[in-house]
Amino acid sequence: MHRTEVPVLGFAAFSGTGKTTLLTQLIPALNLRGLRVGLIKHSHHNFEIDQPGKDSFRLRVAGASPVLLVSKYRRAIITEFSTHTEPTLPEQLKCLEQEELDLILVEGFRDESFPKIELHRSTLDNPLLYPNDPHIIAIASDVELTTPAHLVTLDINRPDQIADFIHQYFITKP
Repeated sequence: MHRTEVPVLGFAAFSGTGKTTLLTQLIPALNLRGLRVGLIKHSHHNFEIDQPGKDSFRLRVAGASPVLLVSKYRRAIITEFSTHTEPTLPEQLKCLEQEELDLILVEGFRDESFPKIELHRSTLDNPLLYPNDPHIIAIASDVELTTPAHLVTLDINRPDQIADFIHQYFITKP
């Protein structure tokens, strides 16, 4: 794993488990604890960050790469990849300005080696990931699970509990 200036924590789960939903609840809870949170989300789909007809889109399609779109509210850098290989997390971590962050959350990159919280919903009937991933430090589930003693179990429906765990594990841990 690429060395980072701040802790990196992933959320590992099968599609449909609610990773994004949980993160949209968890990030404000972490912000309330004073943490500046960055996020990397891996998508398996081709996506457009800008819209056809907009200047930035037209300039990128014309061949500019990267394109930096900026206003007084936000900045987006759009880079076309010359090869269409799956990105790696270390490559993406290099792109973040970490001096303004306390924590980087990652959605996706499930098979890479870095600390993760596994998300599990019993109704989806997916296998648990932790037996094959030694980097899972906790499991957030909607049911009680029997897990090894070293794994922390959390309630997936209690984002404040998960935020407390993250804060204690990564920020206040000696």
